[in-house]
Amino acid sequence: MSQRIYFLISGSVFLVLGVAHLTRLILGWEIAIAGWTVPQWISWPGVLFPGLVSGWGFALASRVRSA
Repeated sequence: MSQRIYFLISGSVFLVLGVAHLTRLILGWEIAIAGWTVPQWISWPGVLFPGLVSGWGFALASRVRSA
């Protein structure tokens, strides 16, 4: 697998993760893990960090030359 493909796949996966957290915040979905309700504020870093990593992945993919 080329680096460009790797960066595109990684960027896409992190984009989906960030969008899922953003959707949770907008729609007010609740998540329960073993009876513990996860607070909404935990999704803010879940939007920020995957969003940054996704942007980084797409930026790196645009810099890598295709072979």
